[in-house]
Amino acid sequence: MSDAPHDAGHEAHEGPIKTPKQLIWTVVASFIVPILIIILLVNYVAMGDKPAAGTAALQAEAVAKRIAPVGRVDLKDASDVAALKTGEQVYQAVCSACHNSGAAGAPKLGDAAAWAPRIKTGYDALLNSALKGKGAMGAQGGGDFSDVEIGRAVVYLSNQSGAKFAEPAVPAAAGASAPSASSSAPK
Repeated sequence: MSDAPHDAGHEAHEGPIKTPKQLIWTVVASFIVPILIIILLVNYVAMGDKPAAGTAALQAEAVAKRIAPVGRVDLKDASDVAALKTGEQVYQAVCSACHNSGAAGAPKLGDAAAWAPRIKTGYDALLNSALKGKGAMGAQGGGDFSDVEIGRAVVYLSNQSGAKFAEPAVPAAAGASAPSASSSAPK
């Protein structure tokens, strides 16, 4: 009698794997099944609308937009004297942002004490600083003007602060060559 209860208890603790072959298959499946699930999930996530030949990604406008240069150069005609801005116009457009308030250590417009040492260096030194930038001020104060226009702004700003600089002359060579070139062109 004691043998029967012992056998029944032993059978109750047995698992579904009864042979070493079943154990090997179970271990292999426990590695392969998760890997297959991961691969299927990655393919599902990565699957989507991908540009291919014939889609909008290869149209001329899209290609031109992708290969467009970062910047561009605009050439201005120096002989167009009528379009030149006055010193006050350039000052109001660019310089006033810092020179009205004294931002970033910029000397204020009309502050003779702050401008005196700068004016002593002369017009050429001030123009060079304005064209190339100095300290926190970028080249041309961050504007987009001709050298003559920047020179006019330097004269305006300096003269408002006690200087007696003469306004820069417009380059005569550029202004004189334009009419002769148009008169010599065949009609």
